[in-house]
Amino acid sequence: MNTHGLSDDQKDIRALAARFADEVVAPQAMQWDRERRFPKEVVQQLGELGLMGVCIPQELGGAGADYLTYALVIEELSRGDAGLGVTLAVHTGAGTLPIIARGTRQQIERLVPPLAQGHELAAFALTESNAGSDPGALATRSDNGNLTGVKQWVTNGSVAHVYIVFAKDPDRPSAFIVRRGAHGFKPVREEDKLGLNSSSTADLQFEDTPAERLGLPGAGLRIALATLDGGRIGIAAQATGIAQSALDLAVKHAKERRTFGKPIGAHQAIQQKLADMQTEIEAARALVWRAARLQDAQRPHTIEGAQAKLFASGVARRVTGEAIQVLGGYGYTRELPAERYYRDAKVTEIYEGNSEIQRLVIARALLGEAARE
Repeated sequence: MNTHGLSDDQKDIRALAARFADEVVAPQAMQWDRERRFPKEVVQQLGELGLMGVCIPQELGGAGADYLTYALVIEELSRGDAGLGVTLAVHTGAGTLPIIARGTRQQIERLVPPLAQGHELAAFALTESNAGSDPGALATRSDNGNLTGVKQWVTNGSVAHVYIVFAKDPDRPSAFIVRRGAHGFKPVREEDKLGLNSSSTADLQFEDTPAERLGLPGAGLRIALATLDGGRIGIAAQATGIAQSALDLAVKHAKERRTFGKPIGAHQAIQQKLADMQTEIEAARALVWRAARLQDAQRPHTIEGAQAKLFASGVARRVTGEAIQVLGGYGYTRELPAERYYRDAKVTEIYEGNSEIQRLVIARALLGEAARE
């Protein structure tokens, strides 16, 4: 395990998350996937360990660690189960941190401590059927703070208590906070997904639902983009964790499986696959750490976050596919978790801005105005 450049506190929290992933999460992950079950009791345990608010200030009920430590925790938990990893990533990065960054003192003091302690969960509701990569096309609208519309593919949608919702107000997007149980609000459909089956992904319906504003009127697009800048780092960490779990499984199999009188790991073709897999994972991890450190330093990191997510998500897809190849027929069955890793990996190239959007962000930084002509 690479610990280069990490502080003692970062190493300790990473080790705590790794033990929890190995001892509690991984042994149950296959069952959660098959049952499509959200592991509420395990989320509560994460709260008791302080990991649901790992990068939230201590005075607000969190652990007070930095953003890099948060990325380390997401990677380790995703190594055990990627669905749990995205539950934490959205709860913290997309649901809680924007309240700290943009909320009033009263909103922060009222809403953040239960979220930081894991007593409540948060969600981020931006996407609609015609407004995903184009948030300016929102159809959900605010009428004097009452929201009407439908949101799609909301992580934690059926289980959250606090929702950050984006709506036209009246012509420009603004951000709002809605609590579970509000009038006219309900999750209306749980998505039947290819992977991440232990996480909730739901459609939400709002009918004249009272909401409180988050930030300034018309600032919704800025809030959404700033949230996604940090959120992409979390998803890149998730992708890295998925890839690491696939590599670990492939290495174990290469040591144990024998052909022609020797372990398959003695064959050069397998060695080359494993070497490439590990090298790509370490490169992805380095990009994640660089972006997280820029976030901690409060320096611009839009490009670095896009690069981390673009590369790490591609690594996750390639490495999980190669792991199945190393395992052969075993990898294609549900007897081993390789096929689950493969299914879970794909979505990291889609949500929090798909890979095409990440390339667009990077290219525009390179080309400037020439990219827009």
